[in-house]
Amino acid sequence: MLQPKSGPRSPAVGAAVVCGALLLAACGSTGGSRPASTPSAAPSPATTGIACGKAAAVPASGSTAQEFAMKFWIGNYTRACPGTRITYEGNGSGAGQTDFLKGRTAFAGSDSPLSAAQVDQSKSACSDGGQAVHLPMVGGPIAIGFNLPGVSRLVLDAPTLARVFDSQITKWNDPAIAKLNRGTTLPSTPIRASHRSDSSGTTDNFTSYLSAAAPGAWPHGHDKVWMAKGGQSAKGSSGLAEQVKKTAGSIGYVELSYALARGIPTVSIATGGSAPVDASVLTASKAIAGSTVAGSGDDLVLKLDYATKAPGAYPIDMVTYEIVCDKGNKAATWSATKAFLTYISGRRGQEDLSFQGYATLPAAIIEKVRSRISTLS
Repeated sequence: MLQPKSGPRSPAVGAAVVCGALLLAACGSTGGSRPASTPSAAPSPATTGIACGKAAAVPASGSTAQEFAMKFWIGNYTRACPGTRITYEGNGSGAGQTDFLKGRTAFAGSDSPLSAAQVDQSKSACSDGGQAVHLPMVGGPIAIGFNLPGVSRLVLDAPTLARVFDSQITKWNDPAIAKLNRGTTLPSTPIRASHRSDSSGTTDNFTSYLSAAAPGAWPHGHDKVWMAKGGQSAKGSSGLAEQVKKTAGSIGYVELSYALARGIPTVSIATGGSAPVDASVLTASKAIAGSTVAGSGDDLVLKLDYATKAPGAYPIDMVTYEIVCDKGNKAATWSATKAFLTYISGRRGQEDLSFQGYATLPAAIIEKVRSRISTLS
């Protein structure tokens, strides 16, 4: 299982790690310095830990939260299995779900599960009487990034966050924020709250947190589409992170890896526990360890405790699912898809995330995922 080799990293180190992983994935097809005329055998499972399926072109799309991990996984898999080409478009969970349900992709990545109506709709995309199932694959913290010149550490709680993102608190020196940050000089700068413009599992999980932890302050429930009025919007996690980075007075929610890559400071969350909790792989893993399987049968949808007050547990987290058919997956791509899913859920694939900023899923959950993949067809 993925265990960081040290404590929380600085933004500079995190950026280097993320960029290094992307570079590794991007450089995987260079072939090294071997002369072009010298034939080379494909790496064996004994040396790579990856068993290849039948060569195919495998299209997939969805969650931007897992995009760093997916690029890294794809680089490793296609180096070991050079006959297979896997393309993953990080177009957001909602778009990824739509692509899969319309039969455009072999699998979807989503940070929120399909609705009951969508599962029923999936029967038209899955043959042989199959339907969509969810395979939790990676977890991670949703960081609240901010850009407030002169302020390097900021503490907020769920009710205050809810009122900030619902445009009820509009100045950074508002008494509610000042009360949580005694000793910090806060400017009267207007707050520029930023949210996703596209259908997003990150939005669904963030608003699930606000609904669970501050029900009296957040009247909008949870959804993949942003429901509150006001604020700025940007497409995708990358676009939202960039908007926060360049806009003084801004605040927004993004996966931790995006904040680290851009050197954006992140909010410490006052949960009601013994001390405010920073967003990190370790603190998110502690919170996700309390998750339970909420799906029916062998569908592995997880229920997160967004209102946790456990010491050192960061409450704003998400789990990304790979969505496939329980049976009736596309024959032309299923062998390669199943082999890829087997790799990324296996010990090698999960250990490869040690430097990617993703949180540990409970061992019992990932074992269920491995077992479930073996039964899919």
